[in-house]
Amino acid sequence: MSTILTSVFGIAGGLAMFLYGMTGMSEALQKAAGEKMKAVLSFLTKNRVMGALAGMLVTAVLQSSSATTVMTIGFVSAGLMTLPQAISVIFGANIGTTMTAQLIAFNISDYIYPIIFAGFLIQFLSKKENVKNVGLVIFYFGLLFEGIQIMSSVMKPVSNSPVFTELMAKVKDIPILGILLGLCMTLIVQSSSATIAILQSFASQAGPDGISSVIGLAGAIPILLGDNIGTTITALLASIGQSRDAKRTAIAHSIFNITGTVVFAFFLPQFAAFVRWISPKGPEINVISRQIANAHTTFNVVCTLVWIPLLPLMMKIVKRIIPDKSGAPAKKRETALDIRVISQPAAALTLVQAEIGRELAGIRGLLSSMGALLTGTQSDAAAFGQALTEQKESCRDVSEYISAMFSIGSLTREQSEEASGYLVLSNNADRICDRCHDIAVHAQDLESRGVSFSKEAGKELEDCLAIVEKIYADTASLLSATPPSIEDASRISRAKVRLRKNIKAIEKAHLARVKEKKCDASLTPVFTDILYNMDRISDNCLSLSEEALAGTSLSARKEPAKAALPQK
Repeated sequence: MSTILTSVFGIAGGLAMFLYGMTGMSEALQKAAGEKMKAVLSFLTKNRVMGALAGMLVTAVLQSSSATTVMTIGFVSAGLMTLPQAISVIFGANIGTTMTAQLIAFNISDYIYPIIFAGFLIQFLSKKENVKNVGLVIFYFGLLFEGIQIMSSVMKPVSNSPVFTELMAKVKDIPILGILLGLCMTLIVQSSSATIAILQSFASQAGPDGISSVIGLAGAIPILLGDNIGTTITALLASIGQSRDAKRTAIAHSIFNITGTVVFAFFLPQFAAFVRWISPKGPEINVISRQIANAHTTFNVVCTLVWIPLLPLMMKIVKRIIPDKSGAPAKKRETALDIRVISQPAAALTLVQAEIGRELAGIRGLLSSMGALLTGTQSDAAAFGQALTEQKESCRDVSEYISAMFSIGSLTREQSEEASGYLVLSNNADRICDRCHDIAVHAQDLESRGVSFSKEAGKELEDCLAIVEKIYADTASLLSATPPSIEDASRISRAKVRLRKNIKAIEKAHLARVKEKKCDASLTPVFTDILYNMDRISDNCLSLSEEALAGTSLSARKEPAKAALPQK
């Protein structure tokens, strides 16, 4: 095999191992972090500085600014994050992504195999899931560096090629070529961390004098700047089909990196001198990797420090580029779920929690409209049917989304339990929608036949529905409580028992009216079925309250109660 082919396949194989190690390490870190990821995400509700800090920390865990950006766009589309919060997170994500370059700059080639072996042993021998995840982090960390080592070893023949040397000389003299090269590399690989790792490996090869880097810091910085622009393409692609604020978030990411690149490009000599000053001293080939990492960090830290105070200006710019629709409010996203976030369990579960919260709020509206539907005062039955259809679709989407999360296999035991609890909530919400549908069908049938219940029967249905609404409202409050109150859950259980007694009494009173010819006997099956469906709704509420006591909650932090509901 020719030297060129050997180098090409070596670089491709090393890059594949690097990306595999980085992806595996990211997944293992997410599992090891568990609920700590949610604690970091809670910073997003704070000020712009805290948002930037959260973006930095989350990206350091995810090992990908693109992943953080996609997650942020999903939160914006779901209405969980405002545009200013999202933009501040993007600022911080650009700092967090430099962590990979800083890790790569460490020269641990002599310790790669011991690290891989130690990670394997920890993962293989440990019985605890968290310890296993730590072992996987160490194992994939070693694979990541082994991929870099492979790329470095096969790049040596390439660095001595006259064609390559001439190309690098042009990059040094014409910075725009380096920026375009870095941009194209990131577009192809779809990972700025990977392209910067390649750049660090290339730059660590010796030039003709055996001491200087084959490309030098002055030639590496333009490529580095191009990498930062290229990584914004992922965000722009993720925003396609999303809300206007999601598109604005992606554009803000691009503006951040493009403006920074333009400014730094005018001060390349001064920037390179500053990087050399803050970096370790020694032969260039020994310190160039750290210099590139420091340049990457400096670029993003400086840009963040400049843009955080100018956040209002960024808001004006992105709103000028993507203006609001005139004459009508911007259309809100109908679902909080975003399939692009599904590989990040902590963030995906936050979206599921938000969507179920919307489901329960929508069902509360359905129950409020039910009384008017039963008494015939509901003039727009089509609107009720549309709302009911939307709630059913939401329940179906949650079920499919959670199933997809399990199919990926990246959930920890705690996250699996949390997802299962959310599925129970959504399934009960779906059943309540079915009960509402059955009641609505009876109401529409009565209207189409031109018949109605007696005044007494109508009043009894309204009273029962009021009890059901109160039970449901108390259940929704219980699901949002931290921690859930056992007394509140017991009150729901007692209310459900009272409802069933009322229903039995109402059925007897109805039969008495039928006997006295005060009610139409032919309406008895419809009357009793409506009462039956109300009773079933209360059963579903009881199931929801039991799940709340088990630890499933719609609040930011879950603390399960330590007792069960009283026996019915």
